[in-house]
Amino acid sequence: MKQPQQSPAEATRARRVLAVVGLAVFLSVLDLFIVNIAFPDLRADFPGAGLSGLSWVLTAYAIVFAATLVPAGRLGDLYGRRRLFVIGLALFTLGSALCAIAPSVEALVAARVLQGVGAAALTPNSLGLVLPMFPPEKRSTVIGAWAGIGAVGASIAPPLGGLLVEVSWRLIFLVNIPLGLIAIVLALRLAPEVRDARATRLPDLLGIAVLVAAVGLLTLGLTQGQRWGWDERVWGAFAAAAILGAVFLRRCARHPAPVVELSLLRVPSFALAGLSTLLFSAGFAGLLLGNVLFFTQVWDYSILKAGIAFAPGPLLAATTAFISGRLADGRQPAAFGAVGGFVFAAGCLWFITHATAEPAYLTAILPGQILTGTGVGLLLPSFTATAAATLRPDQLSTGIGVQTMFRQIGAALGLATWVAIVGTPSPGDAVDAFASGWAFMAVTAVLAGLALLPMARGRLVHTLPV
Repeated sequence: MKQPQQSPAEATRARRVLAVVGLAVFLSVLDLFIVNIAFPDLRADFPGAGLSGLSWVLTAYAIVFAATLVPAGRLGDLYGRRRLFVIGLALFTLGSALCAIAPSVEALVAARVLQGVGAAALTPNSLGLVLPMFPPEKRSTVIGAWAGIGAVGASIAPPLGGLLVEVSWRLIFLVNIPLGLIAIVLALRLAPEVRDARATRLPDLLGIAVLVAAVGLLTLGLTQGQRWGWDERVWGAFAAAAILGAVFLRRCARHPAPVVELSLLRVPSFALAGLSTLLFSAGFAGLLLGNVLFFTQVWDYSILKAGIAFAPGPLLAATTAFISGRLADGRQPAAFGAVGGFVFAAGCLWFITHATAEPAYLTAILPGQILTGTGVGLLLPSFTATAAATLRPDQLSTGIGVQTMFRQIGAALGLATWVAIVGTPSPGDAVDAFASGWAFMAVTAVLAGLALLPMARGRLVHTLPV
């Protein structure tokens, strides 16, 4: 049956809501990239923490973000997606203010946890709020725009972060406050309230805690492995993480409102899209931190110069995400993502074979950034579009939350793995250590592309039963 056409007024309102949602997504992505740029200055201000300790500024955010994403989507279905979206923006803005005045690493990590909760509340409800306002044939374009707006934040963040950090790393959090307040006002004025009439149960709060503990322990073992000499404390953390992971899956199978509906994972295309998201996010998180540290530690770039040098990759990712999102309409979005995985891996191989201790940005790094940026732009829209194609309208917030959860867990574990692989090498061993990190990124990207291949060829079921 032919779908009814949108009226001009409906289309205008939908575009305005997309702009509001885009501002919030821009905020969350801007924060992620800016914090990576500021990492060298954080190490200088808190020298006692070390790389493994400071990495929790990034991983604590990702873990809490991952664990609370799906419950936030469920709460949005139950109490209103706009309400949860605005609450998330408010928490994120408050967390940014607390980060800016943090007197210690512990206080900074705690404030980042609050930011993570806020980002988790706004992310699934942002897309869940706007997608129902567009006809199905336009949703790949909307998802591409959603991902592209975030990629614009990623492209602006490195040079902006470099400029702000020249004054103080605390400014990278202060910049979120006015933008957050503007987004809250616009969301309350423009966005409609959307609920799922069938949502009746609160999410599994104990399951959230179990997931946080499981991923946190696994991350702890990876980040502290070198410092602890891979002794019984590390293996104890891994064992406890495995046990809690099993407990989490058991709760998901039995709880009436689980953190993850296991029925979603029984659909091959949704499960493989989630696996691809997790794998690629692991490598991408390593790239975001690793290349900044390579510029500042190996090539002795200033923070500003490193931010400018890092910018071409995210800028190209933003451009490619917009284009690939539009091209994916009426096609298999997974095909773009599968190609993106191999292109990203090729960029990492370029770094491995060309980067040396002597600065040579135009020949050693820029070509690799062009390849990795293109790969990111092809991959990011394809994950969400492939997963969304399996979801009924009433499952959008929950399903998108699960996909984003995979992304954040992958980022946390990938960053921890990168820290374990690269560690804190001596100057003479630094290039080889970073090459090992790039090899890890290449492997995860290839595996991510392979996971998308079955959907790219149209061989798997793409819809959930009603």
